Amino acid sequence: MTIDQYIEAQSEESQPYLLEVRKAIHEAIPEAQERISWSMPTFWKGHNIIHFAANKKHIGIYAGEEAVIEFAEMLRLYKTSKGTIQIPYKQPLPLNLISKIAVWCYETGNRP
Repeated sequence: MTIDQYIEAQSEESQPYLLEVRKAIHEAIPEAQERISWSMPTFWKGHNIIHFAANKKHIGIYAGEEAVIEFAEMLRLYKTSKGTIQIPYKQPLPLNLISKIAVWCYETGNRP
């Protein structure tokens, strides 16, 4: 399965969110490869850097526990737990923050 196929298989509601997250991460870390890992869209460069996925009520960003701790202040508006960030569909996507987290994960070698 490719990321395109993953997105096409998701609900119509979630697809625009997934496309925006994918674009933001791709622009932030263009040297990373796209693949499916752990059944989720993943950016990879020698190891998994960051994952994202559609859920019933939110987009999940899976950046790892250290990333959630590092960005805790900026993430205070979102539910987080053990390396996961939940962004409800009813809220605007924090694309700049997602990009910053992706770059931090890439540069530090953090693994989700």
